[in-house]
Amino acid sequence: MPTVARLSNSIICMYARDHLPPHVHVIVSDGREALVAIADLAITADRIKRRDVAEALEWIASHRAALTTQWKELNP
Repeated sequence: MPTVARLSNSIICMYARDHLPPHVHVIVSDGREALVAIADLAITADRIKRRDVAEALEWIASHRAALTTQWKELNP
């Protein structure tokens, strides 16, 4: 699982051979994890609110093109 970015309260990772839709894994400092769709920033997690991953969402939005390229390389 390559770490794509380390932020102040979370890390952003992407798995190879992962399921659709294209997404990243955001792991917050307390260990909770959310899946965030690259295309629309939709969050899949029961216990994580948008404010918990706001910094990660901002980073993902500004790096969307590079993340899409990386997804395609890891998930042909």
